Amino acid sequence: MTSTGTAAPTTAEQPVLTLRDFGGGPFGIYVHVPFCATRCGYCDFNTYTAGELGTSSSPQSWFEALRGELETAAKQFDALPTVTPKVETVFVGGGTPSLLGGDGLANVLDAIRANFTLAADAEVTTESNPESTAPEFFERLRDGGFTRISLGMQSAAAHVLKILDRTHTPGRAVAAAREARAAGFDHVNLDLIYGTPGETDADLDASLDAVLSAGVDHVSAYSLIVEDGTALARRVRRGELPAPDEDVLATRYERIDTRLRAAGLDWYEVSNWAANDAARCRHNLGYWDGGDWLGAGPGAHSHVGGTRWWNVKHPARYADRVADGVLPAAGWELLTDEERYTEGVMLTARLRTGLPLADLDADGRAATTRVIADGLAERSGEHLILTDRGRLLADAVVRTLLT
Repeated sequence: MTSTGTAAPTTAEQPVLTLRDFGGGPFGIYVHVPFCATRCGYCDFNTYTAGELGTSSSPQSWFEALRGELETAAKQFDALPTVTPKVETVFVGGGTPSLLGGDGLANVLDAIRANFTLAADAEVTTESNPESTAPEFFERLRDGGFTRISLGMQSAAAHVLKILDRTHTPGRAVAAAREARAAGFDHVNLDLIYGTPGETDADLDASLDAVLSAGVDHVSAYSLIVEDGTALARRVRRGELPAPDEDVLATRYERIDTRLRAAGLDWYEVSNWAANDAARCRHNLGYWDGGDWLGAGPGAHSHVGGTRWWNVKHPARYADRVADGVLPAAGWELLTDEERYTEGVMLTARLRTGLPLADLDADGRAATTRVIADGLAERSGEHLILTDRGRLLADAVVRTLLT
Protein backbone atom coordinates (compact mmCIF):
# COMPACT_ATOMS: atom_id res chain seq x y z
CA MET A 1 0.00 0.00 0.00
CA THR A 2 1.96 3.02 -1.26
CA SER A 3 1.26 6.57 -2.29
CA THR A 4 1.90 5.69 -5.92
CA GLY A 5 -1.37 3.80 -6.00
CA THR A 6 -2.45 0.18 -6.16
CA ALA A 7 -5.14 -1.92 -7.72
CA ALA A 8 -8.72 -1.06 -6.87
CA PRO A 9 -9.68 -1.75 -3.25
CA THR A 10 -12.18 -4.48 -2.54
CA THR A 11 -15.56 -3.75 -0.99
CA ALA A 12 -14.28 -5.03 2.35
CA GLU A 13 -11.08 -2.96 2.25
CA GLN A 14 -12.54 0.38 1.35
CA PRO A 15 -14.18 1.28 4.71
CA VAL A 16 -10.98 0.34 6.56
CA LEU A 17 -8.96 2.70 4.41
CA THR A 18 -11.29 5.61 5.05
CA LEU A 19 -11.21 5.36 8.84
CA ARG A 20 -8.24 7.67 9.27
CA ASP A 21 -10.20 10.81 10.19
CA PHE A 22 -13.43 10.73 8.20
CA GLY A 23 -16.05 13.08 9.55
CA GLY A 24 -13.66 15.72 10.83
CA GLY A 25 -14.45 18.33 8.20
CA PRO A 26 -16.81 19.33 5.40
CA PHE A 27 -18.16 16.52 3.23
CA GLY A 28 -19.20 17.04 -0.38
CA ILE A 29 -20.27 14.97 -3.37
CA TYR A 30 -19.02 15.50 -6.91
CA VAL A 31 -20.92 13.89 -9.79
CA HIS A 32 -19.23 13.53 -13.16
CA VAL A 33 -21.42 13.67 -16.27
CA PRO A 34 -19.17 12.42 -19.11
CA PHE A 35 -21.30 13.48 -22.08
CA CYS A 36 -20.61 16.29 -24.56
CA ALA A 37 -22.36 17.20 -27.81
CA THR A 38 -18.99 18.04 -29.39
CA ARG A 39 -15.39 17.88 -28.21
CA CYS A 40 -13.61 21.17 -27.49
CA GLY A 41 -10.07 21.23 -28.88
CA TYR A 42 -8.42 22.37 -25.63
CA CYS A 43 -10.19 19.95 -23.27
CA ASP A 44 -8.54 16.83 -21.84
CA PHE A 45 -11.34 15.94 -19.40
CA ASN A 46 -12.94 12.50 -19.32
CA THR A 47 -15.71 13.23 -21.82
CA TYR A 48 -17.35 11.44 -24.74
CA THR A 49 -19.58 12.39 -27.63
CA ALA A 50 -22.47 10.21 -28.72
CA GLY A 51 -20.50 9.17 -31.77
CA GLU A 52 -17.56 8.05 -29.67
CA LEU A 53 -19.75 5.99 -27.34
CA GLY A 54 -21.99 4.43 -29.95
CA THR A 55 -24.33 1.98 -28.24
CA SER A 56 -21.95 1.21 -25.37
CA SER A 57 -23.40 3.86 -23.04
CA SER A 58 -26.17 6.43 -22.79
CA PRO A 59 -27.39 9.00 -20.26
CA GLN A 60 -29.95 6.43 -19.11
CA SER A 61 -27.40 3.66 -18.46
CA TRP A 62 -25.04 6.18 -16.87
CA PHE A 63 -27.76 7.32 -14.46
CA GLU A 64 -28.64 3.78 -13.42
CA ALA A 65 -24.96 3.10 -12.73
CA LEU A 66 -24.62 6.38 -10.85
CA ARG A 67 -27.55 5.46 -8.65
CA GLY A 68 -25.94 2.08 -7.96
CA GLU A 69 -22.61 3.67 -7.05
CA LEU A 70 -24.26 6.07 -4.63
CA GLU A 71 -26.12 3.18 -2.97
CA THR A 72 -22.93 1.13 -2.60
CA ALA A 73 -20.95 4.07 -1.24
CA ALA A 74 -23.67 4.94 1.27
CA LYS A 75 -23.74 1.35 2.57
CA GLN A 76 -19.97 1.34 3.02
CA PHE A 77 -19.96 4.69 4.81
CA ASP A 78 -22.82 3.53 7.04
CA ALA A 79 -20.73 0.52 8.05
CA LEU A 80 -18.06 2.78 9.55
CA PRO A 81 -18.03 3.29 13.32
CA THR A 82 -18.24 7.04 12.73
CA VAL A 83 -21.46 8.75 11.67
CA THR A 84 -21.50 9.73 8.02
CA PRO A 85 -21.56 13.55 8.02
CA LYS A 86 -24.26 15.47 6.25
CA VAL A 87 -23.50 16.49 2.68
CA GLU A 88 -22.73 20.20 2.73
CA THR A 89 -22.06 20.63 -0.98
CA VAL A 90 -22.94 18.92 -4.26
CA PHE A 91 -21.24 19.77 -7.55
CA VAL A 92 -22.35 18.27 -10.86
CA GLY A 93 -19.63 18.72 -13.47
CA GLY A 94 -18.47 17.27 -16.73
CA GLY A 95 -18.65 17.03 -19.55
CA THR A 96 -21.87 18.91 -20.12
CA PRO A 97 -24.37 18.28 -17.32
CA SER A 98 -26.96 20.51 -18.99
CA LEU A 99 -27.32 17.87 -21.72
CA LEU A 100 -29.27 15.85 -19.14
CA GLY A 101 -31.94 18.55 -19.07
CA GLY A 102 -33.62 19.93 -15.99
CA ASP A 103 -35.44 16.68 -15.19
CA GLY A 104 -32.29 14.60 -15.59
CA LEU A 105 -30.31 16.82 -13.23
CA ALA A 106 -33.15 16.85 -10.72
CA ASN A 107 -33.09 13.04 -10.82
CA VAL A 108 -29.36 13.12 -10.00
CA LEU A 109 -30.01 15.23 -6.92
CA ASP A 110 -32.89 12.95 -5.91
CA ALA A 111 -30.55 9.95 -6.13
CA ILE A 112 -28.10 11.68 -3.79
CA ARG A 113 -30.89 12.55 -1.36
CA ALA A 114 -32.07 8.93 -1.39
CA ASN A 115 -28.70 7.74 -0.06
CA PHE A 116 -27.20 10.65 1.87
CA THR A 117 -28.50 13.38 4.14
CA LEU A 118 -28.13 16.87 2.70
CA ALA A 119 -27.49 19.71 5.12
CA ALA A 120 -30.36 22.18 5.32
CA ASP A 121 -28.16 24.89 3.79
CA ALA A 122 -26.38 22.64 1.29
CA GLU A 123 -24.85 24.32 -1.74
CA VAL A 124 -25.90 22.46 -4.89
CA THR A 125 -24.13 23.50 -8.11
CA THR A 126 -24.33 22.32 -11.69
CA GLU A 127 -22.12 23.31 -14.56
CA SER A 128 -24.00 24.17 -17.74
CA ASN A 129 -23.12 25.09 -21.29
CA PRO A 130 -24.98 28.20 -22.46
CA GLU A 131 -26.23 26.61 -25.68
CA SER A 132 -28.01 23.77 -23.85
CA THR A 133 -29.98 25.93 -21.42
CA ALA A 134 -33.27 27.83 -21.50
CA PRO A 135 -35.47 29.65 -18.97
CA GLU A 136 -37.50 26.52 -18.22
CA PHE A 137 -34.26 24.57 -17.65
CA PHE A 138 -33.23 26.93 -14.87
CA GLU A 139 -36.73 26.97 -13.41
CA ARG A 140 -36.73 23.17 -13.18
CA LEU A 141 -33.33 23.18 -11.49
CA ARG A 142 -34.44 25.76 -8.95
CA ASP A 143 -37.58 23.75 -8.19
CA GLY A 144 -35.47 20.59 -7.92
CA GLY A 145 -33.20 21.98 -5.21
CA PHE A 146 -30.19 23.40 -7.03
CA THR A 147 -28.83 26.62 -5.53
CA ARG A 148 -25.98 27.63 -7.83
CA ILE A 149 -25.26 27.70 -11.58
CA SER A 150 -21.84 27.75 -13.25
CA LEU A 151 -21.85 28.67 -16.94
CA GLY A 152 -18.98 28.01 -19.35
CA MET A 153 -18.73 31.37 -21.11
CA GLN A 154 -14.97 31.37 -21.93
CA SER A 155 -15.13 34.50 -24.12
CA ALA A 156 -17.45 37.04 -25.71
CA ALA A 157 -15.38 37.16 -28.92
CA ALA A 158 -16.69 34.97 -31.73
CA HIS A 159 -13.27 34.19 -33.19
CA VAL A 160 -11.92 33.16 -29.77
CA LEU A 161 -14.88 30.84 -29.22
CA LYS A 162 -14.18 29.33 -32.63
CA ILE A 163 -10.55 28.58 -31.77
CA LEU A 164 -11.74 26.95 -28.54
CA ASP A 165 -14.35 24.94 -30.51
CA ARG A 166 -17.17 26.35 -28.40
CA THR A 167 -20.53 26.32 -30.15
CA HIS A 168 -22.49 29.02 -28.31
CA THR A 169 -22.83 32.52 -29.70
CA PRO A 170 -20.98 35.40 -27.98
CA GLY A 171 -24.12 36.74 -26.30
CA ARG A 172 -25.65 33.45 -25.20
CA ALA A 173 -23.71 33.07 -21.93
CA VAL A 174 -24.85 36.46 -20.64
CA ALA A 175 -28.43 35.72 -21.67
CA ALA A 176 -28.26 32.37 -19.85
CA ALA A 177 -26.90 34.04 -16.70
CA ARG A 178 -29.79 36.50 -16.74
CA GLU A 179 -32.25 33.64 -17.22
CA ALA A 180 -30.77 31.85 -14.23
CA ARG A 181 -31.07 34.96 -12.09
CA ALA A 182 -34.67 35.44 -13.25
CA ALA A 183 -35.42 31.83 -12.23
CA GLY A 184 -34.37 32.66 -8.67
CA PHE A 185 -30.69 31.76 -8.55
CA ASP A 186 -28.80 34.18 -6.33
CA HIS A 187 -25.49 32.51 -7.07
CA VAL A 188 -24.38 32.38 -10.71
CA ASN A 189 -20.81 31.95 -11.97
CA LEU A 190 -19.34 32.69 -15.38
CA ASP A 191 -16.14 30.89 -16.43
CA LEU A 192 -13.59 32.74 -18.57
CA ILE A 193 -10.52 31.44 -20.39
CA TYR A 194 -7.84 34.00 -21.22
CA GLY A 195 -4.72 33.81 -23.38
CA THR A 196 -6.29 31.99 -26.32
CA PRO A 197 -4.26 32.44 -29.53
CA GLY A 198 -5.73 35.38 -31.43
CA GLU A 199 -7.32 36.99 -28.38
CA THR A 200 -6.57 40.71 -28.17
CA ASP A 201 -6.74 43.15 -25.28
CA ALA A 202 -9.95 44.48 -26.82
CA ASP A 203 -11.40 40.96 -26.91
CA LEU A 204 -10.68 40.50 -23.22
CA ASP A 205 -12.23 43.84 -22.37
CA ALA A 206 -15.33 42.93 -24.36
CA SER A 207 -15.58 39.66 -22.43
CA LEU A 208 -15.24 41.49 -19.12
CA ASP A 209 -17.84 44.04 -20.21
CA ALA A 210 -20.20 41.17 -20.95
CA VAL A 211 -19.50 39.44 -17.64
CA LEU A 212 -20.13 42.59 -15.64
CA SER A 213 -23.34 43.30 -17.54
CA ALA A 214 -24.74 39.89 -16.56
CA GLY A 215 -25.12 40.69 -12.87
CA VAL A 216 -23.38 37.52 -11.67
CA ASP A 217 -21.87 37.26 -8.19
CA HIS A 218 -18.93 34.99 -9.10
CA VAL A 219 -16.34 34.80 -11.88
CA SER A 220 -13.68 32.16 -12.53
CA ALA A 221 -10.86 32.98 -14.94
CA TYR A 222 -8.28 30.46 -16.08
CA SER A 223 -5.31 30.86 -18.40
CA LEU A 224 -5.42 28.61 -21.43
CA ILE A 225 -3.28 25.53 -20.91
CA VAL A 226 -2.23 23.51 -23.94
CA GLU A 227 -2.73 19.94 -22.74
CA ASP A 228 -0.86 17.08 -24.38
CA GLY A 229 -3.02 14.87 -26.53
CA THR A 230 -5.61 17.53 -27.35
CA ALA A 231 -6.49 18.89 -30.78
CA LEU A 232 -5.23 22.29 -29.66
CA ALA A 233 -1.84 20.82 -28.76
CA ARG A 234 -1.59 19.26 -32.19
CA ARG A 235 -2.39 22.60 -33.86
CA VAL A 236 0.26 24.36 -31.80
CA ARG A 237 2.80 21.65 -32.55
CA ARG A 238 2.13 21.97 -36.30
CA GLY A 239 2.63 25.73 -36.10
CA GLU A 240 -0.97 26.55 -36.97
CA LEU A 241 -1.44 28.44 -33.69
CA PRO A 242 1.08 30.08 -31.36
CA ALA A 243 1.49 28.78 -27.84
CA PRO A 244 0.14 31.10 -25.10
CA ASP A 245 2.69 33.75 -24.16
CA GLU A 246 3.54 33.89 -20.43
CA ASP A 247 3.96 37.67 -20.39
CA VAL A 248 0.63 38.13 -22.14
CA LEU A 249 -1.03 35.77 -19.69
CA ALA A 250 0.31 37.77 -16.75
CA THR A 251 -0.90 41.05 -18.24
CA ARG A 252 -4.33 39.59 -18.95
CA TYR A 253 -4.63 38.26 -15.40
CA GLU A 254 -3.81 41.68 -13.99
CA ARG A 255 -6.41 43.26 -16.25
CA ILE A 256 -9.06 40.76 -15.15
CA ASP A 257 -8.25 41.29 -11.49
CA THR A 258 -8.31 45.09 -11.79
CA ARG A 259 -11.65 45.22 -13.54
CA LEU A 260 -13.38 42.63 -11.39
CA ARG A 261 -12.20 44.21 -8.14
CA ALA A 262 -13.32 47.64 -9.37
CA ALA A 263 -16.76 46.13 -9.96
CA GLY A 264 -16.94 44.71 -6.42
CA LEU A 265 -15.82 41.13 -7.08
CA ASP A 266 -12.76 40.36 -4.97
CA TRP A 267 -10.40 37.42 -5.28
CA TYR A 268 -10.67 34.64 -2.71
CA GLU A 269 -8.62 32.08 -4.63
CA VAL A 270 -6.06 32.80 -7.32
CA SER A 271 -8.50 32.11 -10.19
CA ASN A 272 -11.80 32.97 -8.49
CA TRP A 273 -13.57 36.21 -7.59
CA ALA A 274 -16.79 36.69 -5.60
CA ALA A 275 -19.07 39.57 -4.70
CA ASN A 276 -19.22 38.51 -1.05
CA ASP A 277 -18.50 35.59 1.24
CA ALA A 278 -21.85 33.93 0.47
CA ALA A 279 -20.99 33.94 -3.24
CA ARG A 280 -17.83 31.89 -2.80
CA CYS A 281 -18.02 28.33 -4.11
CA ARG A 282 -18.18 26.26 -0.94
CA HIS A 283 -17.64 23.01 -2.81
CA ASN A 284 -14.32 24.14 -4.28
CA LEU A 285 -13.32 25.62 -0.93
CA GLY A 286 -13.75 22.10 0.43
CA TYR A 287 -11.12 20.90 -2.05
CA TRP A 288 -8.72 23.72 -1.23
CA ASP A 289 -9.20 23.33 2.53
CA GLY A 290 -8.51 19.58 2.44
CA GLY A 291 -12.08 18.41 3.05
CA ASP A 292 -13.59 15.01 2.27
CA TRP A 293 -15.59 14.30 -0.86
CA LEU A 294 -17.08 11.39 -2.72
CA GLY A 295 -16.61 11.52 -6.47
CA ALA A 296 -19.29 9.58 -8.34
CA GLY A 297 -19.40 8.84 -12.05
CA PRO A 298 -16.87 7.67 -14.66
CA GLY A 299 -13.36 8.90 -13.90
CA ALA A 300 -14.40 10.80 -10.77
CA HIS A 301 -11.88 11.14 -7.94
CA SER A 302 -12.70 10.79 -4.23
CA HIS A 303 -10.84 11.81 -1.10
CA VAL A 304 -12.01 10.49 2.26
CA GLY A 305 -10.02 10.33 5.46
CA GLY A 306 -6.62 10.55 3.81
CA THR A 307 -7.43 7.97 1.14
CA ARG A 308 -7.90 8.92 -2.49
CA TRP A 309 -9.40 6.71 -5.17
CA TRP A 310 -10.43 7.21 -8.77
CA ASN A 311 -13.10 5.53 -10.84
CA VAL A 312 -12.69 3.69 -14.11
CA LYS A 313 -13.03 6.17 -16.94
CA HIS A 314 -15.13 4.61 -19.67
CA PRO A 315 -18.89 4.83 -18.97
CA ALA A 316 -19.52 1.24 -20.10
CA ARG A 317 -16.73 -0.20 -17.93
CA TYR A 318 -17.91 1.97 -15.06
CA ALA A 319 -21.43 0.57 -15.35
CA ASP A 320 -20.07 -2.99 -15.43
CA ARG A 321 -18.18 -2.46 -12.17
CA VAL A 322 -21.21 -0.97 -10.44
CA ALA A 323 -23.33 -3.89 -11.63
CA ASP A 324 -20.90 -6.19 -9.78
CA GLY A 325 -21.91 -4.47 -6.53
CA VAL A 326 -18.56 -2.78 -5.81
CA LEU A 327 -17.28 0.76 -5.92
CA PRO A 328 -16.04 1.28 -9.50
CA ALA A 329 -12.54 2.30 -8.43
CA ALA A 330 -9.69 1.82 -10.89
CA GLY A 331 -7.07 2.41 -8.18
CA TRP A 332 -6.40 4.06 -4.85
CA GLU A 333 -3.68 5.57 -2.70
CA LEU A 334 -3.32 6.16 1.00
CA LEU A 335 -1.64 9.55 1.36
CA THR A 336 1.37 9.75 3.63
CA ASP A 337 1.68 12.54 6.17
CA GLU A 338 4.32 14.15 3.93
CA GLU A 339 2.00 14.06 0.91
CA ARG A 340 -0.87 15.51 2.89
CA TYR A 341 1.41 18.29 4.09
CA THR A 342 2.56 19.05 0.53
CA GLU A 343 -0.99 19.13 -0.82
CA GLY A 344 -2.11 21.32 2.07
CA VAL A 345 0.56 23.92 1.31
CA MET A 346 -0.11 23.79 -2.45
CA LEU A 347 -3.84 24.37 -2.08
CA THR A 348 -4.12 26.62 0.96
CA ALA A 349 -1.45 29.03 -0.31
CA ARG A 350 -3.76 29.96 -3.19
CA LEU A 351 -6.49 31.26 -0.88
CA ARG A 352 -7.09 34.88 0.12
CA THR A 353 -7.43 33.73 3.73
CA GLY A 354 -3.82 32.62 3.47
CA LEU A 355 -1.64 29.77 4.64
CA PRO A 356 -1.56 29.34 8.43
CA LEU A 357 2.05 29.63 9.56
CA ALA A 358 1.34 26.97 12.16
CA ASP A 359 0.72 24.50 9.31
CA LEU A 360 4.28 24.92 8.01
CA ASP A 361 7.20 22.84 9.18
CA ALA A 362 10.44 24.49 10.31
CA ASP A 363 11.88 24.66 6.77
CA GLY A 364 8.64 26.12 5.45
CA ARG A 365 8.52 28.80 8.13
CA ALA A 366 12.14 29.72 7.37
CA ALA A 367 11.29 29.99 3.65
CA THR A 368 8.55 32.54 4.34
CA THR A 369 11.22 35.20 4.89
CA ARG A 370 12.41 34.73 1.30
CA VAL A 371 9.00 34.99 -0.34
CA ILE A 372 8.15 38.03 1.80
CA ALA A 373 11.48 39.69 0.93
CA ASP A 374 10.81 39.03 -2.76
CA GLY A 375 7.44 40.78 -2.50
CA LEU A 376 5.51 37.60 -3.31
CA ALA A 377 3.68 37.28 0.00
CA GLU A 378 2.98 39.21 3.15
CA ARG A 379 2.28 38.23 6.71
CA SER A 380 -1.15 38.98 8.13
CA GLY A 381 -1.33 37.89 11.74
CA GLU A 382 -0.46 34.21 11.72
CA HIS A 383 -1.12 33.71 8.00
CA LEU A 384 0.97 34.06 4.86
CA ILE A 385 -1.02 35.70 2.05
CA LEU A 386 0.03 36.10 -1.57
CA THR A 387 0.54 39.62 -2.86
CA ASP A 388 -0.80 40.66 -6.27
CA ARG A 389 2.59 39.76 -7.78
CA GLY A 390 2.68 36.57 -5.77
CA ARG A 391 -0.56 35.37 -7.33
CA LEU A 392 1.12 35.52 -10.73
CA LEU A 393 3.92 33.35 -9.35
CA ALA A 394 1.89 31.18 -6.98
CA ASP A 395 3.54 27.96 -8.14
CA ALA A 396 7.00 29.42 -7.51
CA VAL A 397 5.96 30.51 -4.02
CA VAL A 398 4.78 26.99 -3.22
CA ARG A 399 8.01 25.47 -4.53
CA THR A 400 10.01 27.80 -2.28
CA LEU A 401 7.96 26.87 0.76
CA LEU A 402 8.35 23.16 0.07
CA THR A 403 12.11 23.09 -0.69
